[in-house]
Amino acid sequence: MFSILIPVYAFLLIPAVLAIIGETQDFLKRTATIQWGLAICVYAISHAPALLLLDVPGYSGREALLLLFLVLVVQLSDVLQYVFGKLLGSHKIAPSVSPNKTWEGFVGGVTCATLIGTALYWATPFEPLEAAAMSLLVALAGFLGGLVMAAIKRDRGVKDYSALIPGHGGVLDRIDSLTFAAPVFFHVTRFFFQ
Repeated sequence: MFSILIPVYAFLLIPAVLAIIGETQDFLKRTATIQWGLAICVYAISHAPALLLLDVPGYSGREALLLLFLVLVVQLSDVLQYVFGKLLGSHKIAPSVSPNKTWEGFVGGVTCATLIGTALYWATPFEPLEAAAMSLLVALAGFLGGLVMAAIKRDRGVKDYSALIPGHGGVLDRIDSLTFAAPVFFHVTRFFFQ
């Protein structure tokens, strides 16, 4: 049910309900907005805790370390991209979407996060080279997730998703990079290691 509830049933149910109640004004736009929100904020993010359900041979009882590995590598990549960008950054990646993201920050953050993830191979079911590849993959996916979520904020004309965390926005502002990284990490781990 995890893999089909939102992408299939919610996808079909939302427009059906709106059609039944006769809500036709901006039908496609409203339906797509609701579906996109569910896909990102519920379905994509739910892949992170779903790591606890994986049955990786020889790794039983340690699934929480996979979740920790994912969150640590992705969040460190985010933080290190910011640090390297502030220290060395001068070449903007997408200034109209996220003016503080630079190529220097991207390369420095992703490289360091990959090295840290590689060093943490012992906490995962991965060999060192596999941990390096997984770390690089989730750091890249995390960057794209953060960029896409920033584009949504620009489209909606907001700086942060909420003011829940003073000075840092909302929870989604803190975990935006996990929106892309979690499903990628889950499915690659499931396909190659389960």
